[in-house]
Amino acid sequence: MNDKQLGRCGEKAAAQYICTDKHYKLLSQNYRSRLGEIDLIAQDGSVIVFIEVKTRKSCQYGQPAEAVEKHKQHKIIQTAKSYLSRYGLWNSPCRFDVIEVMPSATGFRIHHIRHAFLSVE
Repeated sequence: MNDKQLGRCGEKAAAQYICTDKHYKLLSQNYRSRLGEIDLIAQDGSVIVFIEVKTRKSCQYGQPAEAVEKHKQHKIIQTAKSYLSRYGLWNSPCRFDVIEVMPSATGFRIHHIRHAFLSVE
């Protein structure tokens, strides 16, 4: 399995996890605007959750979430603003999560980091 296929499988596993295990309502997958892309957008109660999924084969180069550095966070925040504007959701509470996905003997190991970073813009 190449990296692109692994990434797609990881996003699918993360989407299933948030819907089945966390009981979030999935609003969008791979939301794109001219500003960037957000892997998953979900609703947790009244909160809109913008989720970056990071899938890795190993932690050889650090934890997957470490790849969501300041520049990537900025792009996600700008894209989230685009989503909120497009759908008239400016008054909705929101948060930014990261889901780490790694292959395991039984499928995928998922680590969900709630409030992974804050929008301070």
